[in-house]
Amino acid sequence: MEKYNFIVSTIVPAFNEEGNIEEFCKQYDTMLQDAPFESEVVFIDDGSTDKTLHVIKQCADKYSFVRYAVHQRNRGLTAALQLGFDTAKGGVFVFYPADLQYKPEDIPALIKPIFEGADLCTGWKQGAYNKKFVSNVYNWISRKIFNLKVHDLNSVKAFRREVVEQIFLRQDWHRYLVVLAADEGFRVEEVKMPLYDRAWGESKFSIWRIPIGVLDMVAVKFQITFLKKPLLFFGAIGSVSIFVGLLTGMWAVYLKYWQHETQLPLLYLVVLLIGLGFGLFLMGFITEGQTAIKEELTDLRRKMIKRK
Repeated sequence: MEKYNFIVSTIVPAFNEEGNIEEFCKQYDTMLQDAPFESEVVFIDDGSTDKTLHVIKQCADKYSFVRYAVHQRNRGLTAALQLGFDTAKGGVFVFYPADLQYKPEDIPALIKPIFEGADLCTGWKQGAYNKKFVSNVYNWISRKIFNLKVHDLNSVKAFRREVVEQIFLRQDWHRYLVVLAADEGFRVEEVKMPLYDRAWGESKFSIWRIPIGVLDMVAVKFQITFLKKPLLFFGAIGSVSIFVGLLTGMWAVYLKYWQHETQLPLLYLVVLLIGLGFGLFLMGFITEGQTAIKEELTDLRRKMIKRK
């Protein structure tokens, strides 16, 4: 088997997963025996209140491939991943959960498309799980909104370091790593990944993730489309508002001088619509300036990365 020319850093966020850490390391060690790459596991203890950190430290003493970093309080999955990116040494990152619903033995299959030229490979969950209906609906909407061919945004992923160096992840935007990567022009592939039942612990899924995910979906769509040319977006709406306001004004004039009727509510509506239109134009100009600053900062960050 051909040896891969990069080091793989598997980043594993863990929050109250003390019963899974040791078994994860055992399975990872077994996987590495035949894997065509060098690898490390970077555990991120995200403010656990059980013995997760203690078990991680024990595994670090036992396995040479284990490293770790710690959040003093629970900061969420995106922040945990960011800390993992900063801590990892590899040229390819793998995002894997600590709950063993995905087995380490399947990591080589996830990484193979990267070796073959892809920039990011996302998993497609295979098997039954409790929130499958919600996940299917969410992913179907995401595919339509973002024009993506992948089936699953919320699965394990492998990606080159350059991907996360060129995109910015806001709170909870780890779900849209594939979307943001594709928007930057990175090549995205997908592989089927078997999903297993939890052997220990409880799911961290909350019903509140659904409305948060929907709002984040709208925010991401807005950022990668309208905010690239904000004046076009706000100006178009503003033009419609001004146009409707002028039509309403003409109708009010007709009623006053031809029908001898004065409609004060129409005049108020004219002022509101035209004022709103000019306000939207002003917002577009302001946002254009903010977008220009953002693009300059992004370009500066990329130049700094290339110099390293």
